[in-house]
Parts: sequence; structure tokens; C-alpha cells
Amino acid sequence: MTGLDEMVWTSLPVPGLILDGQDRIVQINPAAEGFLMTSARSIIGQPVWDKLAVDAPIEEALERAREKSAPLFVNDVDVGTGDRAPMQCNLQIAPVSGWDDHMILLISPRELAGRVTQSQSVKSAAKSAIGMAEMLAHEIKNPLAGITGAAQLLSMNLDQDDLELTDLIVSESRRIVGLLEQVEQFGNVSLPKLRAVNLHDVLDRARRSALVGFAAHMTIVEDYDPSLPLALADPDQLLQVIQNLLKNAAQAAGDKGGTITLHSYYEQSLRVRRDGGGPGKSLPLQIEVIDDGPGLPPEIAGNVFEPFVSGRENGTGLGLALAAKIVSDLDGWLSVNSVPGRTVFRISLPRAGKDMEES
Repeated sequence: MTGLDEMVWTSLPVPGLILDGQDRIVQINPAAEGFLMTSARSIIGQPVWDKLAVDAPIEEALERAREKSAPLFVNDVDVGTGDRAPMQCNLQIAPVSGWDDHMILLISPRELAGRVTQSQSVKSAAKSAIGMAEMLAHEIKNPLAGITGAAQLLSMNLDQDDLELTDLIVSESRRIVGLLEQVEQFGNVSLPKLRAVNLHDVLDRARRSALVGFAAHMTIVEDYDPSLPLALADPDQLLQVIQNLLKNAAQAAGDKGGTITLHSYYEQSLRVRRDGGGPGKSLPLQIEVIDDGPGLPPEIAGNVFEPFVSGRENGTGLGLALAAKIVSDLDGWLSVNSVPGRTVFRISLPRAGKDMEES
């Protein structure tokens, strides 16, 4: 490549690979190194389909494009690697001018609006939940306190058989109050105090807290990228989200236990476009909470970030909705990919500015 070609190649915001006539990798750009989570030196010369899994008959299509020296576009296909769950992408393949039988492959991860993520509808649902929480707090909690007090007074003059009924009234009233208090959290979350945050410090706090509490029966594995730059986030609110995801994973595993992996990495190509269009906001810092539990029930997989959607018996369905709201307030993105034996919740966050990193 010429100097200008090299500059353009390294500046591409999407993963790019150059393949020879046998579909072996000749070159990859920095964005592809991040996407594949490997270095160019370690992957050059290897068959591309040993490193990429594409949910489409792409090899035959690539060969036809090579024979006809024509570009090829493949949209909305799942592309995965051995180190991460598949994500929906658009593929662009074209001949490389002056290089016989060589093709360039560009991988464009789609804006995540179409995946199982929190979206504008979740924000609207959260706002509705806030309004509902205010109404419920005034209209239900006070009468429940009166019902509980009356049942306790009645229990003083009852025999043992009838005490079971008043105990039931008291316990169920307290359970409903607990539910309302969880709903109220939607309105109680303060605006984030954004600053430069070392994500691994937050992950370590969450891990240590989980292991001495709700996840004592689990094995938590750390798989961190030590070179990860600082994120722009509120460390306390981010800690709340990660603890919630860890608790969900531990509860899904049940008494038998299991393994949770905390994975951090940098993905330069990830951008999210919110309302109003535009080029999208860069969210290169990734945290994944991965568990080997049974996975999300298929009937709720598309709505897990909406309030009152739960796959657990007696679950409130508020934890993930609150987590999605917090991450959205941090200007980040929360997504999930789940199959039996592997569920991955991913938090994508912006990088702190240079001025904040140096302060």
C-alpha cells in the first residue's frame, strides 16, 4: 500500500480484512483487530472462515464475486468469532484493484436498535413506571400500612389456628410494599455524576461483594483487557448495574452454582445512533457479564429490559429495566445475547476525554 492507502486503511472505523485467492487473511486493519480480539501478526495467513462464523452461505458467494470481479453485499447476518457471541452485521466484499484474486471484506456491525437492547420504548416504559410509582406510593402504601397494623392488632386476641390468617395478611402486605419500593427506584435514581472511571476497579468491587453474598456458590472468572482506557461513567451507578447482572446470573444458576465470567475489551467499531440520526456515538469500552446458566426463556427474550418482565417465579421484572435506564442515563448501551448454556449481558460505554484521563 502507498502511504495514503495505508492511512485510509488504518483509519477505517469498521473492521476490514484483505483475503487472498484461497480466502486466507493477508491484512487486517486496527478495527478488525478489535473485532476479532487478536493481533494482525497472529492472524495473518490463516483461513478467514476459521476466525469468522457467518450465518449465511458466504463462501460460495465470495467465490462468485471473485470470479466475476464484482462487489457483493450481504445484509443482516450474524457474525461471530470464537471469543464472543454473534452480532448482526452488514458485509461488503469487493475486488482489490491490482491484486489478482484478492478481495476486501468490510464488516459493519449494525446500529443496535434492532437487537435485544434497551430502546426508546424502554425509556418511555421507564417514564411510565416513574409516574406509576408516584401514584402507587400514595394510593397503596399508606392503606397497606393500615391493613398491616390492623392485622397485627387482631392477632393479639386470636387463637393459634386463626393466627395463620393474620400472619398471611401481614406477610403479603409487606411483600407488596417491597414491590412498590422497587418500583419507586425508577424515580429515585439521581442524575449520574460522570467522571473518568477505571472499569476494572468497579468490576473488582462488584465481584468481591457478590462472592461474600448472593454469589457465594458461584465461580467468578476475570478476563480483562489490562490496556483498557478510562470510561466516562458514574462509578456508583455502574456498580449497581453490574451487581444486578451478577445477581441475575447467580439466581439463574440456582443452588447447583456455575461460572460467571467478567470480560472487558475495546471495540473501536461500535457506534450507536439514537434519536435524531447522525453518525452515531462511539461506545468502544465493553463489559460483558457471561454466565453458563439455562439462558433466557424464549417468550421474554425480546422484552427483558421492560418493566415487569421476568423469567423467575415471583420475580418483579424491575432489576433489568432499572439497569437499562441507568446505562442509558450514562449515555451507554445495554444488550443481551442468550442461548442455553451461555448468556451475555454487554454494557457499552463511551471513553473519557483526554482532559479527564489526565486530571
